[in-house]
Amino acid sequence: MPRSLPHRIPVALPPSTPGVPAGHDGGMSSVFSLIIDGTIPGTFVWADDVCVAFATIEPITPGHMLVVPRVEVDQFTHVEDDVLAHLIVVAKHIGLAQQRAFDAPRAALIVAGFEVPHTHLHVLPAWSEAALTFANARSVPAEQLAADAERVRGALRELGHGDRVPPSISSPG
Repeated sequence: MPRSLPHRIPVALPPSTPGVPAGHDGGMSSVFSLIIDGTIPGTFVWADDVCVAFATIEPITPGHMLVVPRVEVDQFTHVEDDVLAHLIVVAKHIGLAQQRAFDAPRAALIVAGFEVPHTHLHVLPAWSEAALTFANARSVPAEQLAADAERVRGALRELGHGDRVPPSISSPG
C-alpha cells in the first residue's frame, strides 16, 4: 500500500520480493524518478548518464543539493559499487562548487535515506557541524532555490564541469 511523503507523492512501500531492489515495486516511481523524468519540477545543477544533482526543496543550508542515481535503489548499501563510487565523485565536485559559490570552509555529505525510498546523497555547504541536522531544514521560495542553484552551476562551470551542467536549470538534459 502506498504511503504519502511530505511532498504528497504516493510511493510504494518496499517489497519483500527476492531480486527486486528494496523500495521499488516495478510499477510506481519514486518522487526522485518523477523529478528526473520531468513529471515534477526540479532545479538541476548536474546531469550525466548515471546520476543527477538537484536542489532539495527544504535545504539545511543555502545551496543544499541532492545527488541521485537515475536507477531506483532504496538504500545506498544496495547500490552497485561502480554507481556508488560515481555518486561520491559527483558529490565531491558538487561540494567543491558549493564551497566556491558560498565561501564555505567545508562541504558536508549526509546519507540518511529515510524520507524517500531512492538512494540520495545530501551535499551541502557547511560552516559548522552543529548546523548539520535535518531540524534546520526549511522551505524557501522557488526563486531562492533557483538563485542558489545558479551559484552552484556557475561554480561547476568555473571548475571545468560545464559539460555536466544541464543547459536548462529545470531539466536534467
